[in-house]
Amino acid sequence: MRLLSRILPFVLCLFLLNACSEREYLLQSVKGQLDLMSRARPIDDILEQNSESQNILEQLTKVVKLREFAINSLSLPDTGSYREYADLERPYAVWNMVVAPELSLELKQWCFPVVGCVTYRGYFDEASANALAQSFSAQGFDVDVYGVQAYSTLNWFDDPILNTFLVNDDIRLASLLFHEMAHQVIYVPNDTVFNESFAKTVEMEGLRRWLQSSDSDDLWVQCLRREELSADFNRLLENTRAHLSQIYASTLDNDQKRLSKQKILLHAFDEYEHLKKSWNGYDGYDQWMQGGLNNARLSSVAAYNDLVPAFQTLLRQVDNDLQKFYSEVKSLGKLPENERHAKLQSLTHLASRAANPIL
Repeated sequence: MRLLSRILPFVLCLFLLNACSEREYLLQSVKGQLDLMSRARPIDDILEQNSESQNILEQLTKVVKLREFAINSLSLPDTGSYREYADLERPYAVWNMVVAPELSLELKQWCFPVVGCVTYRGYFDEASANALAQSFSAQGFDVDVYGVQAYSTLNWFDDPILNTFLVNDDIRLASLLFHEMAHQVIYVPNDTVFNESFAKTVEMEGLRRWLQSSDSDDLWVQCLRREELSADFNRLLENTRAHLSQIYASTLDNDQKRLSKQKILLHAFDEYEHLKKSWNGYDGYDQWMQGGLNNARLSSVAAYNDLVPAFQTLLRQVDNDLQKFYSEVKSLGKLPENERHAKLQSLTHLASRAANPIL
């Protein structure tokens, strides 16, 4: 009965959407979610029966402990999610397609009844995502398709742990779980950057607390190193976006803007090679860079990071009390979008001043 009550709003959406393509898109979403749920089995049963490989059993045992930590130490919701395991028999849960104009960093939005507007279009089938990307690319848009290891249904369903979650990397596993559980705290319709930056902040804080409690010096050092590398890489992407934004807002004609865009993107690759030298040859971002750079790709990354400094500042303002932090974030989420982002930008400015006292 609970499943029917959860699915019904999405089925009704099929009749509310006018375009045939939109009905087909929502239908594949419903079918994909139902297939995922049909594969779910209780983790406790799997562990008791030893019904998976030793590696999977070890990973699921870690998930149980991480989930308990998230609830007890991070004050994340104790829902029915992440108590089951589903093997999707594919490398990613979904594939997201993002699109932006050739001379703009503003991602296209898609809006739907119930769930609101988002800046991506998710498919359970990679070929479908690629087909849509190709159709936009043929029209001159910048596009990107990327695999997603996990997603949250925002309490509409009890989300299982997926095989795509189990990455044989304790830090990555903890990060994924904390991030997805954070989405169950708050979701603001039509504000992808707010939602993703909040979840990223909880992920980072949760990871810090978990590693400190685990007494694993090696993992702690490894995590600090990853954060340092990630900050360097995101700074490179942020600077690239800033340079592109200046060009797109300028009075140059479109041909000049295209030429400048090409130079900026080529320069980003040169800067990345310089970064790698300072990293002593660390090449962990090579695969991402090999996918190429364009407006869509750069903007989709920004959705996960742009407001993280603001949320981190807010967390410090409440003395790192996560329950108070969640309460403040929920209050922000109730504000009109312009007012909400104005407050967050002021927090970002405070974070910038703290990092650069001379400013």
